[in-house]
Amino acid sequence: MKHIHLVFLLGMAASTVFNTPVFAQMRDRVGDDFRRADINDDGNLNKDEWHTRGNFVRLDTDGDGYLSLPEVRTIYDGHDKRSYDWPPEGVSRMAPKHDSSIEKDRIESAALNRETKCAIARGRKCDPGPSVERGLLETGLVPVFPSSAICHGIDDTFALDYTFKRSREAYHGGIDLPARWGTPMIAAAAGTVVGKFQGDRSARGIEIVLRHSPEDTGLPVWVYTGYGHLDRMPDLDVGQRVNLGDIIGPTGNSGVSGKKKRKQTSLRRPAIHFSAFYSETEKFAIHRDVVVPVRGHWVDPVALYRQKVPLESDALKNLPKEEKGVPIAVLFEDGQASSKSAKFVWPYMCDRV
Repeated sequence: MKHIHLVFLLGMAASTVFNTPVFAQMRDRVGDDFRRADINDDGNLNKDEWHTRGNFVRLDTDGDGYLSLPEVRTIYDGHDKRSYDWPPEGVSRMAPKHDSSIEKDRIESAALNRETKCAIARGRKCDPGPSVERGLLETGLVPVFPSSAICHGIDDTFALDYTFKRSREAYHGGIDLPARWGTPMIAAAAGTVVGKFQGDRSARGIEIVLRHSPEDTGLPVWVYTGYGHLDRMPDLDVGQRVNLGDIIGPTGNSGVSGKKKRKQTSLRRPAIHFSAFYSETEKFAIHRDVVVPVRGHWVDPVALYRQKVPLESDALKNLPKEEKGVPIAVLFEDGQASSKSAKFVWPYMCDRV
């Protein structure tokens, strides 16, 4: 398997959340996944084996051109400590503005055809074919962060084959960025809240979904971004406008287990599940706690930072190698953006080097 499914061995420390007999017996999944990715079995990961997760150079602390298992484990340092203050110090919200178009643009889910429902909502009776046809396939895009920034990178990539951890053929509908408990998720672009879900039966857990108009993004389509695994429900209302970089809510690990989907799992590392879709129409529906754009398509979230078309996954997959690296605009912890013209920023703030 040429992809790494890096799932952190949460715990091993004093957090009462994880001091349970079940957790104590948990296998070293990061080690298992590292060995699965080590195609040539040399005990290290080269850039091809690391694939499209970004931050290779930063993680390669000894500069030997390879990632060792200890270097990979540093992604998750301190991620077992759940204590944090919320809201973050110094954060205050502006008076909320309402987008009245949400009411007229939402349609009943019964009006969606089965192909669209299966492609985007991916019900238990759906096979993955419609999702793949609508763009849920690997693109090979790599996030390239500013040299002055230290940012949260990806561990589980877009359209990663999840079949080995599911009860059927499945692909990852977004990208996962591990971060410490309570790390603020931020709006990747200006937009409007079109969905908020408790996620009691969803692997994404507590989730907020934003819709971004062409005026918000400069793209000729309507874009939707989702922010999953929140630790608590954000104080945002459906129809509320948010600005680029506004705080969505705190990072957690909410969501039911992948195979049985019956109860909240305490073993997932805290992270954001960041997903994206696009459609040429503003119409959308909500089907089984999933925002489904009419004529919607999956998009690799990294593609949004190209800030241009194409967004189709097959077209992105066929880009020449020199165009696979995507410069990422970021918002720094001090509130300054790396690019004043950026319409999209990374969904976590970055530290300065």
